[in-house]
Amino acid sequence: MGQANGRQSIFITGAASGMGLETARLFAGKGWFVGGYDVNGEGLAALEKELGAENCVVAKLDVTDKKAFDAAVARFGEATGGKLDLLFNNAGIGRGGLFEQMPFEDILAVVNVNFVGVLNGIYAALPLLKATKNSLCFTTSSSSATYGMPGIAVYSATKHAVKGLTEALSIEFRLIGVRAADVLPGLIDTPILPEGAAANAPKEGMFRAIPPVEVAKVVWEAYGSDKLHWFVPPELVELDKAAGNAPETTRQQIAMSGPLAPLFKQMEADAAKG
Repeated sequence: MGQANGRQSIFITGAASGMGLETARLFAGKGWFVGGYDVNGEGLAALEKELGAENCVVAKLDVTDKKAFDAAVARFGEATGGKLDLLFNNAGIGRGGLFEQMPFEDILAVVNVNFVGVLNGIYAALPLLKATKNSLCFTTSSSSATYGMPGIAVYSATKHAVKGLTEALSIEFRLIGVRAADVLPGLIDTPILPEGAAANAPKEGMFRAIPPVEVAKVVWEAYGSDKLHWFVPPELVELDKAAGNAPETTRQQIAMSGPLAPLFKQMEADAAKG
């Protein structure tokens, strides 16, 4: 049975901080065996110490490296007897700015981590998921997958890709006994946010700052459900509906109330002056 000794297991990328860390803590507290993976070695060492080496396996992992991902999953499978109850593809990076001003290397980095890394994880873990009854392939998308967000256009595009992939796989994977779902978080107080973003966020509404443990709770709830999209906070689903029903109206609302609003308002003022 391996190191897990028959316990249910979860494989988490981005496990050294934020949503991944809180998810590792929550599942370990419920008796699950945890695989924690990240590029942050110090954070992983702290996670292993906190959970206990008998309750987890941790290793540095660059999710863009397919061979390394394959090896990490193989090692995890050795510890769990070839089983995996829940894959949590959570690792992601956020690099923003106007598209025309972003270095192309940054654009590729966002695509490779946020989408190619997800593909690597699903492809590598699928044999273990197929071998496990009631398994779940769960991925972190984003509220920016409800509508393309200016200032983080490429990040938003990768999260749209994750959402679309999840929808398709949730149908395909029925044929092999695996479920697929995703979480679309709003403003979560994690290291991915720019400094001061959480402190300056609204105190109420769908874009209030939310502690990462709330996402961990959703991951736990998702394992026992057949629900496809999980919004954190739940009212973000209204933005998703609005974007689908009236994309042009949503576009205008985002332009005039989002991070680029001052620029658009100045353009309107200049136009009014003739």
